[in-house]
Amino acid sequence: MLITILILIFTIIVVPFLSYYYGTPLNDIQQALLTKSALIAFGVAIYCFTIGEITRNVSQTDKLWSIVPAIYTWFITIEGASEDGMNSRMILMSVLVSIWAIRLSLNFGRRGGFSWKFWEGEEDYRWEVLRKRPGFNKWWVWMLFNLFFICLYQHGLIYMFSIPILSGLSEGAPDLIWADYLLAIIFIGFVIIETIADQQQWNFQTEKHRRIKAGEEAGEYAHGFVRTGLWGIVRHPNYMAEQSIWICFYFFSVVATGEWINGSIAGCMLLLILFRSSSVFSEEISCGKYPEYAAYQKQVPRFVPFLKFGNN
Repeated sequence: MLITILILIFTIIVVPFLSYYYGTPLNDIQQALLTKSALIAFGVAIYCFTIGEITRNVSQTDKLWSIVPAIYTWFITIEGASEDGMNSRMILMSVLVSIWAIRLSLNFGRRGGFSWKFWEGEEDYRWEVLRKRPGFNKWWVWMLFNLFFICLYQHGLIYMFSIPILSGLSEGAPDLIWADYLLAIIFIGFVIIETIADQQQWNFQTEKHRRIKAGEEAGEYAHGFVRTGLWGIVRHPNYMAEQSIWICFYFFSVVATGEWINGSIAGCMLLLILFRSSSVFSEEISCGKYPEYAAYQKQVPRFVPFLKFGNN
């Protein structure tokens, strides 16, 4: 965990620094929008920390994960509008993020993530496991972890993978071209894959718990975890799709700037590191719960289909 945190910190500092000096600097309009939207992101992070400490439910960031990217992208799109109206590429990007946001919010909501009492709702089971581990089981250590990693870092990450939207205002950015439409199709494709993966998991877990409650024979659900459908191709098809969505979103900035590397690349890079770490932690828990999970790890790649090397 400590090594992962250090890598994340290194990436969030070094990548933007290199991109800034080797890429085209932001213009005045982009810089102003970056500052305004960053202040919003900081306020959201402090809100999540405050509510999380009061309620002892640190999943406040999880509740907003699927919502705030759409807020950031539409805020920048609207605030960056000229006398001729909003930028067409930024509108397209904001619409795509809104589609992603609605789908992910609906999936999170049906799992009990949201509540009419907005500060309540399901807390991620992994936080409770981590909270009990040596080094995290002291209240002040957990409070600092909540502040700096769960809130400030993760909201910084969410903000950073949203800011390729600023590229629409780059000097010399072309109007929408075929590459933008191709990226939009690919983006939607990964949203569909993520939807299918989440539904397959939902169907499996729903039926498993129904059988347990009814005292019925477990049958194929006895092993405890979904391993068919997309889950038979990779162990985390939803994670794979989520990472691909934001890599795709970054490529809109490549089309707009004509540069393969620009300052907004840090967001999707950090997301890759975070999901790698998150999947390791989740699988560690799964191995402790399900005896057959270790064999599943050896048979099915983590993220990349049909690729065993470096993918376990």
